[in-house]
Order: sequence, then structure tokens, then C-alpha cells
Amino acid sequence: MDFQQIIEAVGKFMDLAGVSVMVIGAVVSIPMALRGYQPRKLPPGTEKLTVYRAYRQLLGRSILLGLELLVAADIIRTVAVTPTFESVGVLAIIVLIRTFLSFSLELEITGRWPWQKETGQPAAAQA
Repeated sequence: MDFQQIIEAVGKFMDLAGVSVMVIGAVVSIPMALRGYQPRKLPPGTEKLTVYRAYRQLLGRSILLGLELLVAADIIRTVAVTPTFESVGVLAIIVLIRTFLSFSLELEITGRWPWQKETGQPAAAQA
């Protein structure tokens, strides 16, 4: 095996890992939500999560982790195998889209942007 084949294999493995994390996370989240999963740190003054909200949070976390692995796979393949301006441009667009999805999921899961502190105060009060 030459270097390019090894990097391509590592990229495919990372792709498989990303998809696996999302699928396994979706399946494992169902019984956890049905058993009444609650995050350890709920913001002050919030009520317990319903089964639906708990499942959405658990599923969102597995999707976030899977997206991170897929971005890593894209970076590995693009930078190490075919570093052309076109492939780097496509990678930049893919990373931009996935980053937007990650921020959106983080907001959905925690109720705050990733750069906001955990204080329990509304977002307007933190600014």
C-alpha cells in the first residue's frame, strides 16, 4: 500500500465511524429517552425534559459527534490526497455547511450558542 491508499482508507474509516455514531446514537437514544433521561446540569428554573425533548437532545448530540467525524474525514482526504484549489474550495464549503449545522444543533440542544457562558440567564442579559 502506498501513502495515498492508506490516507484514502483512513478517510473511509472516518466516514464509516461518523455514520456509525449517528446511527448507533439514534438507536441507543430511544431507550434512554423512554427511561426518562435527564441531563446532569439543567439550567435553573427549567422543568424536566419530556421523552420527546430528551430524545431530540440525545439524537442531536450523536449527530454533532458524527458530523465532527465526517468533517475530519473530508479534511484528511482533501488535504492529504488531492490538495488542489478546487478540492480545497469544495472542502471549505462542506466545512462551512457542517459548521452551521453544528451551531444550529448546539443551539437546539443547550438553548444557547456555543460561545455563550452557562449562567442560566437569558441570552439578552448576557450581552
